[in-house]
Amino acid sequence: MPQVVVPVRYPLSENSRATLGNAIQIAEAEDADLTVLHVNLYQNSHRVRRTELKRAVEEEFGHLPRTRYVVRSGMLIEETILDEVAAQEADIVVIGSKQVSRWRDMIRRLVSDPDVEEYLREELDCEIVTVTPDDAPAQHSSTGSSES
Repeated sequence: MPQVVVPVRYPLSENSRATLGNAIQIAEAEDADLTVLHVNLYQNSHRVRRTELKRAVEEEFGHLPRTRYVVRSGMLIEETILDEVAAQEADIVVIGSKQVSRWRDMIRRLVSDPDVEEYLREELDCEIVTVTPDDAPAQHSSTGSSES
């Protein structure tokens, strides 16, 4: 069964709502399961619970069948997302355009050319969809194919 993972902020920001809306559409189009992921940072005192995340998403989008709500804790959001994406063996990861700059900063520490989509494709072997706040995909990158 295909798997779509979408990391979001809590409470849902405008960008998170746009990214999540796009991920829902992709999951429906691909007949995929959806994982909605939030990362609690160890250094922050507020801890979001899975039930809070689920309630916020369902208030915004209604009941979403075949959807898992996951809350993980970590020091760095990007690394925790990478771990979850790998654990879920995600086929598609939907990230907001604002997340791309944070990913780029993290990747810059690891490699000289911080091409986020390329790095994630190589590390995770999955499709990366970047969403702009106006709910339109900014980029749609595919893995392992040479489509023109």
